[in-house]
Amino acid sequence: MRILLTNDDGIHAPGLALLEQIARTLSDDVWVCAPAEEQSGAGHSLTLHSPVRLREHGDRRYSVTGTPSDSVNLALRKLFAEQMPDLVLSGINSGENLADDITYSGTVSAAMEAALAGIPAIALSQAFRDMGRSFAVAEEWGPKVLKPLMATPMAKRTLVNVNFPACAPDAVRGIRVVRQGFHDYARGSVVEGTDPRGRNYYWFGLEEMEHTLDRGTDLEAVAEKFVAVTPLQLDLTDHAAIGRLAEQFGG
Repeated sequence: MRILLTNDDGIHAPGLALLEQIARTLSDDVWVCAPAEEQSGAGHSLTLHSPVRLREHGDRRYSVTGTPSDSVNLALRKLFAEQMPDLVLSGINSGENLADDITYSGTVSAAMEAALAGIPAIALSQAFRDMGRSFAVAEEWGPKVLKPLMATPMAKRTLVNVNFPACAPDAVRGIRVVRQGFHDYARGSVVEGTDPRGRNYYWFGLEEMEHTLDRGTDLEAVAEKFVAVTPLQLDLTDHAAIGRLAEQFGG
């Protein structure tokens, strides 16, 4: 099996190194193509108004001077002309990607890019909170999650989002397949300052957001020390609303 690894934390991120370690226990054909620099919060953006560069870091290891979506897009077009990957793994992200945060996530968006190309894709993230920046849960539970997912066929234009809870590995209560939750919307803070030339600037803060735990969601699962597995689809259509809206236009 040919596996492509990517992320949004950059080519030198510890989470990517761990993902590569895990992937090499699953396959002997592992490739890496990740952003040259951190691209957290880049979402599903493509670099359209400036060139991007592909740099080789060794055998089957590359970085791209662009976004996570750029990395997957360029890898598929330039590195795999003869044989496409069988699977794309994105992560392991430094911090959780839960609920509506997936719309901002470069980690999830890299997996979306693969799904658009018809390649099975899995995004993986490690929650931290009070545990420091430890990937211990992802290290122990990553293979336990990936092996069953790799054995399960995925429908076209779908992907899976995996989040590891912030706790000791032996405190993890298991794996739950759950739906995407939603935060109580209060998008952090905005810090205002003045630059050396006297002009105002604004910096978005990333404080922890309050949320009401809804049953059966990724937020609840991770809070209760489960590994959260959430299947996602690229079709954002509100199918239930089509008939109702069509009536408004005489359809």
